[in-house]
Amino acid sequence: MVRSIIGTLIDVGREKMSINRFVEIIESKNHANCSSTVVPACGLFLTKILYPEDIFL
Repeated sequence: MVRSIIGTLIDVGREKMSINRFVEIIESKNHANCSSTVVPACGLFLTKILYPEDIFL
């Protein structure tokens, strides 16, 4: 999923897709709506997770 989102963001950066279309894709919560540009898995890794402070209240 992350690779598809990053690929879609690359399309936005290359002006192949509008930012509004990207927002629509994210809000749809449907992986099939992402662009066909998929970045390779090498080099992608989780470095940090940030949670809102009020999540543990």
